[in-house]
Amino acid sequence: MNADLTIKQAQEQVDEWIKTVGVRYFNELTNLGILMEEVGELSRLMVRTYGEQSFKESDKGKELSDEMADVLWVLICLANQTGVDLTDALQKNFEKKMSRDKERHQNNEKLK
Repeated sequence: MNADLTIKQAQEQVDEWIKTVGVRYFNELTNLGILMEEVGELSRLMVRTYGEQSFKESDKGKELSDEMADVLWVLICLANQTGVDLTDALQKNFEKKMSRDKERHQNNEKLK
């Protein structure tokens, strides 16, 4: 696996895996539900690692990087299914944030 994997390459590789190993994509609503499950698993681990809740036996062996990758995988699936180019979408999002939020955070007293 390429350490410098681009978002476009990731979308292509997920698509290839789904169409060969995974047989086909789950439908969009199923994948949305799976995304929520994966975000919940990430949240649970974050709360236990950085928050005040204690770990349970079922939390052992879980890694933040793996949970984040699970979220990213399903998000990529949804992007592929709905025709979203995540590279383009992220670039447009950066542009939006640079114009809309250019001074917003610097003027936020709560961040000082």
